[in-house]
Amino acid sequence: MNKLILNTGVQGFIEKNWNTDIVSVLLKKPLFEGISQKELVAQLETKKKCHKKLPSWFNTPNIYYPNKLNIEQTSSERTAAYKAGLMHGKRLLDLTGGLGVDCYYFAKKMETVFHCEMDSNLSEIANHNFQVLGQNNIHCIAGNGLEILVSIHEKFDWVFVDPSRRDDVKGRVFLLKDCLPNIPEALSMIFQKTSKVLIKTSPLLDITQGIAELKFVKEIHVVAVQNEVKELLYFLEHGYSGEVQIKTVNLLQDREVAFNFTFSDEQQTAVQFGKPEAYLYEPNAAVLKSGGFKSVAASFGLKKLHQHSHLYTTDKQIDFPGRAFKIERVLPYSKKELKSLSLKKANITTRNFPLTVAALRKTHKIKDGGDSYLFFTRTENDQLIVLDCTKLS
Repeated sequence: MNKLILNTGVQGFIEKNWNTDIVSVLLKKPLFEGISQKELVAQLETKKKCHKKLPSWFNTPNIYYPNKLNIEQTSSERTAAYKAGLMHGKRLLDLTGGLGVDCYYFAKKMETVFHCEMDSNLSEIANHNFQVLGQNNIHCIAGNGLEILVSIHEKFDWVFVDPSRRDDVKGRVFLLKDCLPNIPEALSMIFQKTSKVLIKTSPLLDITQGIAELKFVKEIHVVAVQNEVKELLYFLEHGYSGEVQIKTVNLLQDREVAFNFTFSDEQQTAVQFGKPEAYLYEPNAAVLKSGGFKSVAASFGLKKLHQHSHLYTTDKQIDFPGRAFKIERVLPYSKKELKSLSLKKANITTRNFPLTVAALRKTHKIKDGGDSYLFFTRTENDQLIVLDCTKLS
């Protein structure tokens, strides 16, 4: 951490130039003594990345920005606030603190938060930023989080961990045991210091595989932002032996859209199939990732078009965790039928269909955009069809 970057003149330059062409800055002679152009550009690049993802950091003067990779790997403020909303108690320890976005929001709910980070430079940066942000109940400790947890004699209400995938397992199936720290291996020791553990993982992790590797899993939260799944959260409570609750949430600009179920519900539910009716429903990304395909149909009284399509229909308009459409026409798939629509532009989606969106656009000369929505899919008896729809708000 080069503290010269915090000088008033440097901070003023960063504030005025965060959105400038960084190549032009990089090619100039050093503008500030003791600060290389590479260091200066790193501040500009990373501040720009915080513009939408971390507005509290972006809008606060004298923030010291780490390298851009740390920003790319950290939680957004939106998902950090969601995680903090699951917390209650007095003391929390974050085993893998990083930039500290999650800790910052945990500290708004807990009396004391311990931020552990192996990278001493990143630990120093996080500590500086917490002070600047006015969050003074976070204790930053540089070192191995598991070793720090053992060394502190007191117990914690919560332990949080965001394990990182080891570099030597690229190309292999993503398993928790392939991460650092190895949580399945360390769980027994962690539960000596707490009764509640929250684990954040990449959406790439298979949910059932995560359950198989862990124990005492009480809840799994599938968290999406603007219909893009950002993280999976595993809530473990020592001694819990009940059903695993699956909780999906899509964080939109103005609201949260939630849908919950259990795996036993999903396994035991019998889904109905049917032909397209008046309305079409497509689950949001969080529901699709959760695998609650039959549960969502049963909960909203919907019929599925096909076992593998994950598109649903009914004759009435409902409030649904996903996109909703009015079906205008149902056509058998053929070049002649598509031509009859006389569409130059359309939003195209394929579900369980043999051709890709790109291939369909090329074959039928349909550009992207417009108010029409075409769903290329198949019926229960495997007939290829096209649903010409208008989107409902």
